[in-house]
Amino acid sequence: MKILVLNNGSSSVKYKLIDSCTKEVLAEGGVEKIGLPDSFLKFKLPDGSKETVTVEMPDHKEAIRQVFKVLTDPEKGVIKNLDEIDAVGHRVVHGMDYFNKSVLITPQVIEKVKECYPVAPLHNPANIIGIEAILDLLPGKPQVGVFDTAFHQSMPAKAYMYALPYEDYEKYGIRRYGFHGTSHRYVAQRACEFLGRDPKHTKMITCHVGNGGSITAVLDGKSIDTSMGLTPTEGLMMGTRVGDVDPGALVYLMERTGMDAQALSKVINKQSGVLGISGISNDMRDIEAAIERGDERAKLAMDMYDYRILKYIGAYAAVLDGVDVIVFTGGVGENQTGTRERICRHLSYLGVELDPEANKVRGQEIIITKPESKVTVCVIPTDEELMIAQDTAEIVGDRC
Repeated sequence: MKILVLNNGSSSVKYKLIDSCTKEVLAEGGVEKIGLPDSFLKFKLPDGSKETVTVEMPDHKEAIRQVFKVLTDPEKGVIKNLDEIDAVGHRVVHGMDYFNKSVLITPQVIEKVKECYPVAPLHNPANIIGIEAILDLLPGKPQVGVFDTAFHQSMPAKAYMYALPYEDYEKYGIRRYGFHGTSHRYVAQRACEFLGRDPKHTKMITCHVGNGGSITAVLDGKSIDTSMGLTPTEGLMMGTRVGDVDPGALVYLMERTGMDAQALSKVINKQSGVLGISGISNDMRDIEAAIERGDERAKLAMDMYDYRILKYIGAYAAVLDGVDVIVFTGGVGENQTGTRERICRHLSYLGVELDPEANKVRGQEIIITKPESKVTVCVIPTDEELMIAQDTAEIVGDRC
């Protein structure tokens, strides 16, 4: 089956056309700056080269129309017509308590996703815009929603509840939901395949670390705790997100500066994290370069970033009562060998023995610990789009 996977942001659309039977990526690309005069579509050609087209795209519907135009282009495309697309799978960020697995999109599902708008105001509306655009452009074509939060619905109440008045949970659904669930689910499954382990008898910590980041404790194939919360701002220090912070400090900051909730949201989501501490960038490559120049704030940012990862691994090793496998994934996890090395060097108490030569590899599936290491640490590049495509094919009826 040919599955079109869409990830709609507030001003962007990322896409992949995937053959769910062979797992081959037939086409991929993305639209950026939707609604702005300089909006553009960049995509890979069949020969592997890349091309960028600047075209006015006032809304997501027009952006997806332009994607379709490229996919069916006689010279640049990979399909003759849109009938070759069997189904569309959407990344949907927040499903609250409503969804614990991927589902076929129906009018009822759309309404439930809209009910999640208050807890995901930047993401869920964009996800729905993409779904509704497909309803208009490909009427009758089956669509599937794959939720970032679904994998974490297996967490016990002691892990997902906040110590706020219980009525706040009952009335407003305030609890930890977690994110990156599709990535954590994929790498947990793939790591077990790669290592030849039974997921039902494995204690695993999956570390999706990059500009956004979260860590999950996976017991017997199920998420039992994760670092992100009601929103993606909790947990690790991230590129621009604050991560764990004393809520009293936020109240104090509002009182001292007079900022309102919207201004505070901008601080904790866009101006904090690695960028806020370093004052340089949210890109860890820039931070590494600054450290080489002797920049002390860049070094502090890197130290804090690594330290938060280390703390969560330690906490989840305790929650799991030991750990068999630790997985690194995401932009930093897959490529920043220095962060992996610094983390592993502090896990000797768990029996982790790093293989320095193996750890030099970037962006590949590899074991980076020695054979005698009591805990296996590996790198598994994530593939959320493949997971979405496979879920979509399974739900609409795989015809391999």
